[in-house]
Amino acid sequence: MSESMDIDGALPVPSTGKGKQPEIAANGDNLPWVEKYRPSSLDELVSQRDIVDTLQRFIDDGKLPHLLFYGPPGTGKTTTILAIARKLYGGKNIGSMVLELNASDDRGIDVIRDQIKTFASTRTVFSTGLKLVILDEADAMTTPAQAALRRVIEKYTKNVRFCIICNYVSKIIPAVQSRCTRFRFAPLRLSDINGRLDMIVEKEGVNISEDGKNALIKLSAGDMRRVLNVLQACHAAYDRVDAGEVYACTGQPSPEDIKRIVDWMLNDEFHIALSNIVALKRDKGLALQDIISELTPFVNNVDFPPVTRVYLLEQLAEIESHMAVGSTEKIQLSALVGTFKIGIELAGAN
Repeated sequence: MSESMDIDGALPVPSTGKGKQPEIAANGDNLPWVEKYRPSSLDELVSQRDIVDTLQRFIDDGKLPHLLFYGPPGTGKTTTILAIARKLYGGKNIGSMVLELNASDDRGIDVIRDQIKTFASTRTVFSTGLKLVILDEADAMTTPAQAALRRVIEKYTKNVRFCIICNYVSKIIPAVQSRCTRFRFAPLRLSDINGRLDMIVEKEGVNISEDGKNALIKLSAGDMRRVLNVLQACHAAYDRVDAGEVYACTGQPSPEDIKRIVDWMLNDEFHIALSNIVALKRDKGLALQDIISELTPFVNNVDFPPVTRVYLLEQLAEIESHMAVGSTEKIQLSALVGTFKIGIELAGAN
């Protein structure tokens, strides 16, 4: 055998060439930046001040209701309730006083009847006060499970507070909504993202240009989680992070790509425009869904005649809808080029 076995019968870890085995950092440096820089208290949250102030008053008055947090991803919903849990219980009692379930857990009716009901109906020996049940991404719960949850919320209100977190409040049944105080988390303001981004860039020593930072904030659409994930990926892949590196890392079309695509569709013959766009998609790994998302604001900013703008936006929505139900990119890309050709004719007729 080319490699000798150790005394336990397992192959040894390959040498790093420096006389010692590789080690995993134990000081948090190996954590994703989303977790490493997650705010641990309500005061550290960079946005949603109205919501935070209201929740702070609830806690100070000892009148915390059942909560329903909803809004886009990356806006601080989970971070907020975890900060509340730390404020209520400190670091030692969280394990016994908080039950957190998320999308990785089975949250059918059996979990509501067994795990959540058992947790809600029991009291801890060494801790006092209300327990907290956190149901993250609750819009994935089945309707029967939500119906069972309604009864559990009613029955154990004296002992437990529930925090239900979701992206789409319309997927939560009205009976559960009516038992909670609802808070909508809006996308983060760009100024709030910019301040936190500058702090992390300085601490991590990221070499990022101003246009790279602007591209990062633009692509985030108010999602702080996406900002940090893309920033960490770019920092690992490139020595210097410019706008081009940000778009390349995310696979998003750059503004220059969108301008070229629109120019081809407006000025070239149908088959030439189509082949050019296919080649660009292949070379840069672009998705038609992302191209359409960037075309929509572009169409709004270009000085098209009103009838042309209305037609283009309507057809972009139709193409996006068709893709959502499984239509192929090849068919919808042809439809996209045809849409702009018809739009040109409408503009000429007016």
